[in-house]
Amino acid sequence: MMASTSTNGVWSHGRGTSGSADAETNERKKVSDSNAVTLSSQSGAPGSVHPLRFTWVFWFMHREPGSKIQDYNNAIKKIATFSTVEEFWGVYSRLKRPMDLHNISDYHLFKQGIRPIWEDNLNGGKWIVRLKKGLASRYWESLVMAMIGDQFDVGGEICGAVISIRHSEDILSLWNQSADDGRVNLRIRDTMKRVLNLPPNCIMEYKAHKSSVADNSSFRNTEMFR
Repeated sequence: MMASTSTNGVWSHGRGTSGSADAETNERKKVSDSNAVTLSSQSGAPGSVHPLRFTWVFWFMHREPGSKIQDYNNAIKKIATFSTVEEFWGVYSRLKRPMDLHNISDYHLFKQGIRPIWEDNLNGGKWIVRLKKGLASRYWESLVMAMIGDQFDVGGEICGAVISIRHSEDILSLWNQSADDGRVNLRIRDTMKRVLNLPPNCIMEYKAHKSSVADNSSFRNTEMFR
């Protein structure tokens, strides 16, 4: 059920020099050593297919520095859809790593039927982790694996995840359906800390989408949690 759309600047056509390839290998080894990785296309009989619980859609957005997005609905572009482990790897292995994207670029991975816009998820919100430059690819992969591998165990509460590449930092966020459900939100936070192997004193932030609509901001005026 995999479908892909041609989007300039997203698909990778090689990994560059041997030095960058070595760095890529090291990054993937770090992720593979993490307990967040549970997906493998090598298990089972040859040619077998491993369905995921949900169908997922990759989206991409890029804004040139100094410009403004007039219509966010038109700015986000659908890249590909997948519903099996094999389809996921077919798409993911061809995408540029987040650390190779231009500044002010976002990858979104959301369940089919949920668009990555505040208005489509108005009663929800998102957990936010701010990352030093150079860490985005590793943490994005860990979160993606945990999310499509159904490690959060909160039913249909998870909507999707976003990695936002910016000038001085990169921002990882996980969207959920119910901003007002404190018990579920804390469970999501704790699972996110575990699958990303975050230090106990790591500051995480939360912001309801209604607040984002009110102040027209994704990452300002957030609530902070340890």
